[in-house]
Amino acid sequence: MTAYKVVVLPGDGIGPEVVREAKKILLTSSEIFGFDLEFVEIPCGKDYLKKTGLEWPENAFEICRDEADCILLGAVGPHKKRPLDKPNEGSSMLFGLRFGLDLYANVRPVRLYPNVLHRISHEFKQVWEPDNIDFVVIRENTEGLYSPARGVVSRAENVEMAVDNRIITRKGAERVIRFAFELSKLRDGTPKDGKKKVTCVDKSNVLQGCLLFRKVYDEVASNYPDIERDYAYVDAFTQWILRKPECYDVAVMPNIFGDIITDLAAVLQGGMGMAASGNIGDEHAMFEPVHGSSPKHANKDIVNPIAAILSVHMMLRWLGAKKKQEKLILASRSIEKAVASVLSEGKTLTYDLGGDAKCSELGNAISAKIKESKVM
Repeated sequence: MTAYKVVVLPGDGIGPEVVREAKKILLTSSEIFGFDLEFVEIPCGKDYLKKTGLEWPENAFEICRDEADCILLGAVGPHKKRPLDKPNEGSSMLFGLRFGLDLYANVRPVRLYPNVLHRISHEFKQVWEPDNIDFVVIRENTEGLYSPARGVVSRAENVEMAVDNRIITRKGAERVIRFAFELSKLRDGTPKDGKKKVTCVDKSNVLQGCLLFRKVYDEVASNYPDIERDYAYVDAFTQWILRKPECYDVAVMPNIFGDIITDLAAVLQGGMGMAASGNIGDEHAMFEPVHGSSPKHANKDIVNPIAAILSVHMMLRWLGAKKKQEKLILASRSIEKAVASVLSEGKTLTYDLGGDAKCSELGNAISAKIKESKVM
């Protein structure tokens, strides 16, 4: 039996802890559904940088590009303030993968599971109904303000000016918008009425790049007459997803807008500990929780691993479709059902969900549910 090679980048901070639980779920799934996995773990992050002066080994990118069936990233992030003219730790590695592997679609589901409370004003509340929140944000991932077209002007070691240029190209817009429409075809539509809909989120009333993005959106949308067109300026969209999240199915937007919107949208699903993501291209894909490295919580076994676990749910679904392997798709569904079941029971919840369970205990509970699904 062919083993699928998963390159694992645990990172730093809480990254290794949530990756540990994600790997636990992958191993349980492979055992239950009958497929083989080979993990190739590559060190990266702050500790590796301190030891070697490098963010990750020199041959790491080539392994990801040439050998991996998919990539799992924990978290990398800054642990101290850096000078304005120096990048944060982890950024060149992360952007190197996104740009180097051409992972142009950043896919961030926003789904509220039953019995998940929201910490609004430091209190746990049931603000939204689970059935009302199930949409996906597609963020362009290789252009915009994160493209490497930037610089500073320094005099006598003082930074006097900083410039970031936003790049929007026709090719970049077209392929990510097409990705959004293709995804909508596979979904059940908006929670409100079941209509398939793709919302173009931009600032085309002000910005030239957004005018191009919206123009390309209209061109692509004309090829999908069965999917409703929808438009929103990004500032208005921030309030609409909070006021009427049930009206959204798939939203597509330029890079920086997607980065900000999905952190806000995480509130709808119970916090960053619930927010999974995939960085997907035509040939390669990397999956990671949306949250950062959160060093203050590291090595305490207290953080929520569900974002990482739902990321490997996305990973198996993508890999199953790519390899045309139904067992991988079934395993993916089983992971999501297990997460929903554990949350519904409410017995094993981490602190951010109103409980006191350990990170490892929540991972164990989800793993046990996957095993139960085989018996059932």
